[in-house]
Amino acid sequence: MLQHPQELNQYLKHIVFHKKLLELSDSKTEHLPGLLRFVPGMPVILMQNIATELGLINGINGIFRQLVYHEDSIECKLQDLQPKLIPIPLIEQTFQVDVADLIPKDKKPKSNQNTILSIKRSALPLVPAYCITTHKSQGQILSKVVVDLKLPNETDDIAAVYVPLSRVKRFVDLAIPRPFDYKVLLVKPSKSQVTEMERLDQLFLNTRSRFPEWFQ
Repeated sequence: MLQHPQELNQYLKHIVFHKKLLELSDSKTEHLPGLLRFVPGMPVILMQNIATELGLINGINGIFRQLVYHEDSIECKLQDLQPKLIPIPLIEQTFQVDVADLIPKDKKPKSNQNTILSIKRSALPLVPAYCITTHKSQGQILSKVVVDLKLPNETDDIAAVYVPLSRVKRFVDLAIPRPFDYKVLLVKPSKSQVTEMERLDQLFLNTRSRFPEWFQ
């Protein structure tokens, strides 16, 4: 029990600082979130390459079924697992945090002392996937898609529109929840995108001329 006011103050500061560390965006923690409530049946997305030969790669979607706290508590062997039920091990990552970014401006020390902390975290490489970004959806074929096409005015990336609209095979599997500016469908590729497409087209022609037997 803390009786001294100074000790109590230090204890509270420690709790607040620890809470801020847990609430850091996973983009700053090597994609290992500090706080994540797993619910059986929730859609999740894998954030690390676990086994590329099995298709367990960064960006793959799945359904969370069970959380096992200790390896000794696993009642069945791996070969006895149900089809499509795959264990995901804990991943350990080290990331750096600038303590000054977690302290209110009026509380920051005036000294130029180094405030970088190196933190090691072990966690499941999973995040909720009730919705995913356009970037993460690239290469996937989805059964149902809801796309919000009300984009920021400064958006000029053709992929922001084309990629989510092309994730389904049938038009009936696509839902657009609110009105949008038709101009977003007329976004033209940037110069760099045109250059890359021309490069890929030329690469295709060169490959076809060198190996015509593969294109018959």
